[in-house]
Amino acid sequence: MITLNNVSKIYRTGDIETRALKDINLTIDRGEFIVILGPSGSGKSTLLNVISGLDSVTSGRITFKGHELTELSGEELVEFRRDHLGFIFQQYNLLQVLTVFENIQLGSDLCRRPLDIDELLEKVGLSNARNKYPHQLSGGEQQRVSVARSLAKNPDVIFCDEPTGALDEKNSKQILEILQELNTEYQTTVVVITHNLGIAEMADKVIKMNSGEITEIITNKTKKAARDISWG
Repeated sequence: MITLNNVSKIYRTGDIETRALKDINLTIDRGEFIVILGPSGSGKSTLLNVISGLDSVTSGRITFKGHELTELSGEELVEFRRDHLGFIFQQYNLLQVLTVFENIQLGSDLCRRPLDIDELLEKVGLSNARNKYPHQLSGGEQQRVSVARSLAKNPDVIFCDEPTGALDEKNSKQILEILQELNTEYQTTVVVITHNLGIAEMADKVIKMNSGEITEIITNKTKKAARDISWG
């Protein structure tokens, strides 16, 4: 589904160059659950940003279903993200003046083939909170709204940047369990970046990064359920 060929990203500040990504070659297949693992500064977020079209590459090619993303204009990339991608971040990014239902509706209104909002609310366990506002919810509940909003677009790929970073173990595993179920049920490709080694246990493929390079790619022969992974 997604292929990266010799992708590099260099940030320049005056005469100083920082090579955030160094000749990355990677293939992500449809329906895979991918975990990108590495310490802070390893290039995880930069990799997510260039794959998703949030940032441009300095060199190399990225293709999505045979279409070269690195040739698209800014306007075309916005349309690509709208039609094909969902995002979940550590911050919930909910609009405080909108209800749970209305926040999720923001996602469904952006696409041509949205999923049913009430079905999503039931799936993330928030049917009874559909008319509540974010300030009336716990952190774990707010992140579940964020997950539902992302899924409402019925995306091909969901990119998750430290989605459990602000949550405790119990709430984190609930979020990961939802992502795992949706990956299985809808064959949605899920890409999670994290520094938590335990999350790697539930992945089809683990991509280890350090200093802007992929140091190892591991294919898990057996995957653990989110509730059974080790933590920390």
